[in-house]
Amino acid sequence: MLRQLYPFALIAAVFATELPTILVDDATFVGTSDAGVESYLGIPFAQPPTGSLRFNLPQAVEAYSGTVNATNYGPVCPQQLLRQAPDLSGIPNATAELVSSGYVGPTDYGEDCLSVNVIRPANADNYTDLPVVAWMFGGAFEVGGTFTPYHGTDLVSHSISIGKPVIYVSMNNRVSAFGFLASKEVKDAGVGNLGLHDQRLALKWIQKYIGSFGGDASLITLWGGSAGAISIASQLVAYDGNTEGLFHGIFAQSGSPMSVGDLTDGQKYYDFLVEETGCSDATSTLDCLREAEYETLLQAMSKTPLVWDYESLHLAWLPRVDGVLFSDNPQRLLEQKKVAQVPIITGDADDEGTLFTFSQLNITTDEEFSEYIATNYLPGVPEDDVRELLELYPSTPSEGSPFDTGDENALTPQFKRLAAIQGDIMFQAPRRFLLNALAGYTDIWTFIYRRDKNETPGMGTYHGHDVANSYSGGELADYLVNFMYDLDPNGGNSTVWPKWTPEERSILSLDDGETPVSVQQDTFRQDAIQKVWEVFLEYPWA
Repeated sequence: MLRQLYPFALIAAVFATELPTILVDDATFVGTSDAGVESYLGIPFAQPPTGSLRFNLPQAVEAYSGTVNATNYGPVCPQQLLRQAPDLSGIPNATAELVSSGYVGPTDYGEDCLSVNVIRPANADNYTDLPVVAWMFGGAFEVGGTFTPYHGTDLVSHSISIGKPVIYVSMNNRVSAFGFLASKEVKDAGVGNLGLHDQRLALKWIQKYIGSFGGDASLITLWGGSAGAISIASQLVAYDGNTEGLFHGIFAQSGSPMSVGDLTDGQKYYDFLVEETGCSDATSTLDCLREAEYETLLQAMSKTPLVWDYESLHLAWLPRVDGVLFSDNPQRLLEQKKVAQVPIITGDADDEGTLFTFSQLNITTDEEFSEYIATNYLPGVPEDDVRELLELYPSTPSEGSPFDTGDENALTPQFKRLAAIQGDIMFQAPRRFLLNALAGYTDIWTFIYRRDKNETPGMGTYHGHDVANSYSGGELADYLVNFMYDLDPNGGNSTVWPKWTPEERSILSLDDGETPVSVQQDTFRQDAIQKVWEVFLEYPWA
């Protein structure tokens, strides 16, 4: 994966100082520079996870040498092939276009994918020990990478403009079956949650090398969105909270530690891959999967449920209790205080569930709603608990998501109801659980993003809106940079953001209107959200 710069034009460009360089080990990294920001892209941090390293723990690269082309992003890791969008006839055009855009993924992907990208101020050599943010991408643990829409150049430029320059690092990790294979065989081999192990190794790379880029290895903040936020929250409880000195705070947007079951709960998907790849009769099915043809494995993996399918947020591939990273259900670890004692910022968009409700447009009655939630999200949960929970999410459109929009945005008779409960199951309830579990244990701030409610019919402030604010130099960008420097989001001209406590329950609300940022109480849907977390704590995701 190390790319040598043999073309004479590139060598000449280096000597002409057209391209920036950095010395790392015995190597010269050649990057790019634009508008006061330098980028060093596609740097391998691990050996290619191919051959015997497929479905195995990542291994660090050897020392760098020679001249390394770091001018382009590396390929993303193998993705589940996206299906055709659902039938969106009757849905407003703007909404249908937005939803359909989620069915377009990257084309440049492959197994040799474990790379990091470092973006820093062009004059970073004039600074010493800059704070570092390590970004982990979203994509439901099925798709995603360090490709568009989010790069770190705008954040670094913004940090320079407010007088607090920072360094941004993003990383690829394995996803779907390649990153989250789960079964008894996987558990016995100690190779579960490989995507999280990839992230951990990337953090060790940052710890070792960020000083060469002008960064301070003791000032690393983890930042993530969606599955990336769940990832950094998972790193909080990994190894019972032992950070290994790899980070000192987290900024999680739309994702908190989930209540998940054992690796063996993923057995049916493992067995499906074994059958599809012709490995059923192998002495070691895990070794057989390592040796399977890549395209055969990719096609088999792509037949498993995707977040855009009818199963929606009941994910096939996700972190599970493995006995290595996680000694218990991550939420139980929060209760036991087996969690890193570092400052935390966590928040969500107001209408997290709308984006994930378009695969259930055929659900139009109360009976269909109840059956779907009970069978898809709550199998094995006693009927009384299911009934009590569903009663807290009435079919009245004014009670559903997009919230605070009255009877508007009811794309189907059950759309707003489904969007409300699915958003709370995956996002709001785990966030509230985190806040309550760690009250008094560490400093925590929380936010809710409520802007652009009427931008797209049926969507409200949908999943990902808050991340866009952070990357585009909005208020959350200021809070993030302040937090990187001081482990406190407050500073400058920003609205004062109080810590969350059980007594005050302060939440920073970012809204449309005359008061774009205000402090409110985090008590919306109190009974419903508490019931969600109680049910899932007792009956974890399987």
